[in-house]
Amino acid sequence: MGMRALGLVILGMLALIAAGRETASADKTLWVTPHADLKVLDPHTNTATITLMHGAMIYDTLFSWDSKIRPHPQMVDSFQISPDRLVHTYTLRPGLKFHDGQPVTSKDAVASIKRWMVRNTIGQILAKFVDKIEATDDKSFILRLKEPFAFVEFALGSLDADIMRAQDAATDPFKAVTTTIGSGPFRFVRGEWNPGAKVVYEKNPDYVPRAEPADGLAGGKVVKLDRVEWIVLPDPFTKTGALQRGEIDMIDQLPQDQIPILEHAPGIVIEPVSPIDSYGIIRPNSLYPPFNNPKARQALALMVDQREYASAAFGDKHWWRRCWSFFVCGSSNETEAGSENYRHQDLARAKALLAEAGYKGEKIVMLTTTEIPSISALGDVTADNLRKIGVNVDIAVSDWGTMLARRAKKDPPGQGGWNLFHTTVGGTTMFSPPANFTINSSCDGKNWFGWPCDAKTEQLRLAYIRAADEGEDADKAALEALHRHLWEALPDIPVGQYTQPFAWRSNVTGVLHGPLLVFWNIDKS
Repeated sequence: MGMRALGLVILGMLALIAAGRETASADKTLWVTPHADLKVLDPHTNTATITLMHGAMIYDTLFSWDSKIRPHPQMVDSFQISPDRLVHTYTLRPGLKFHDGQPVTSKDAVASIKRWMVRNTIGQILAKFVDKIEATDDKSFILRLKEPFAFVEFALGSLDADIMRAQDAATDPFKAVTTTIGSGPFRFVRGEWNPGAKVVYEKNPDYVPRAEPADGLAGGKVVKLDRVEWIVLPDPFTKTGALQRGEIDMIDQLPQDQIPILEHAPGIVIEPVSPIDSYGIIRPNSLYPPFNNPKARQALALMVDQREYASAAFGDKHWWRRCWSFFVCGSSNETEAGSENYRHQDLARAKALLAEAGYKGEKIVMLTTTEIPSISALGDVTADNLRKIGVNVDIAVSDWGTMLARRAKKDPPGQGGWNLFHTTVGGTTMFSPPANFTINSSCDGKNWFGWPCDAKTEQLRLAYIRAADEGEDADKAALEALHRHLWEALPDIPVGQYTQPFAWRSNVTGVLHGPLLVFWNIDKS
């Protein structure tokens, strides 16, 4: 995009803010610039954080994770687990109602969980343990297991385990639902949705929050605002300028290069929201050469100097650290076992391994985006390093939504597919081996984009899950065995761990610290 075109876009966005203020002047409205534009409305089909944020606005979940990533009942009123831990019985709480006025029933819950289990990583594992899930009446249902599974309620609290109407949940799990009728604390205002510019939510007057205090995503979802408007501002400097002038109230995922501009600005708060760090990854496509060969993936790992990646993408050293754990350094599952040979960049060895994998100069398609600065920076570093080891790299740059659509394609790289992409992943999901979607290496083609197939990874992941019932020593041994093998199989390559800051004006209060930025409990004076 040229400078003139960018300037016109920015002027258009600022005009939208002004128009929004006029039309919403009688309401208490929170203006937020999101980290990316909302393109996909179905949280069952996409792990993009912006889609998960949308899901949290309009849908509700059976359980929710608190600020320490522990599950608590949310839509569930009460539940019982049989002594043999094979039968979990759930009763929905009273007052649950969809935005179209229809009551939420156990039929909706069962249909939604069945659909969610097809795409979500921990849901897919849960499905292997499930014998039957069925409604017993309008408000109760049972989940019957073949063998005990220690993570049932944790799984049902996943960020994307949203409960939809049964007719929406009947949609093919590989086809995105386009309706937006949930039962959550906000309603999606479709008539004001302007893709690429603005997304609007309004308070759901029929929502009945739980009585407990809000904690992370758990507890009472008490809405203190009338409206939340996401104003898409693609330029980082425009975001920070608008925040300083009071034209917006909050920046979701503040770009790290903007921290020095705002850290001493009066009336501005800069804080992380997540209790666990995030990290960046290189994701290779395991379906096609050269990265269907583990030697080529090992070459990528040897190409990485985490200091180079993290400083480029995440700014000042205060906000990042080197880490070789697939389960996040500083988390309860931290381990770096097996990474010893990959902690120092070795470009010569990387080039040799790539040749051993059969690479002969073919074009390597790398997806990237300029919409999210950190991901753009990661792509720049990788492109440079790939060229250093003799790779003919083709950089496909697009907006985030287009990149999300293309990374879902299984076409050959030369026919609209891809070989590599970058993303960042949140530690609140990644710290858990059953929930970590990047290591899911099932061979059914239903795992996360990149589709690694590795039977030993799946065997070791199941061993860890079963060891959770056998005590801490067994749990730790199984975790380390899994992690050592991951550094051989390399479904993706960690490139640095970071703390993600957010920024808001000091008249905004009640921002919750938890797995995801949410907008209940927030007030604005």
